[in-house]
Amino acid sequence: MARMKRARLAGIEVLSDFRMRLAFVGGGVYALDFKPLFDESPGLARLRDPEVFATATLIDGEGWTVEWPELDIQIGADTLWLDAQAQNAADENTRIFAQWRARHGLSLSQAAQALGMTSRTISAYGTGARPVPRYIALACKGWEVEHRPTA
Repeated sequence: MARMKRARLAGIEVLSDFRMRLAFVGGGVYALDFKPLFDESPGLARLRDPEVFATATLIDGEGWTVEWPELDIQIGADTLWLDAQAQNAADENTRIFAQWRARHGLSLSQAAQALGMTSRTISAYGTGARPVPRYIALACKGWEVEHRPTA
């Protein structure tokens, strides 16, 4: 089986209201709203200043991370791709699936193992080549319950 390539950015554009346009190598352009990410990731709190957020950069010729060098904050292209998939999903099941992967930072093989599926199937769900069935969305929710940290 051919190995899937990692998400890589061809370019970024900072938009108003804490949004960013992300262009990925190989196609795919998505708008990503960072406001929900600020709530989920306390480490990004310093980016809530519009002038600071606007300093986002992408290292020319690389495309692996978006960074704010002055703050030593980096977000990987893989993470941004998953977040963009979740926010731009066409249906609820796909959104649940993409958010689950993004929230837990699961690779294709980790998600496949968690759901008892093949990496190829997980990839097809993630790219939209196959619709995410309702039972998969529910399995993602069940996995989260089982893996919830205990007090």
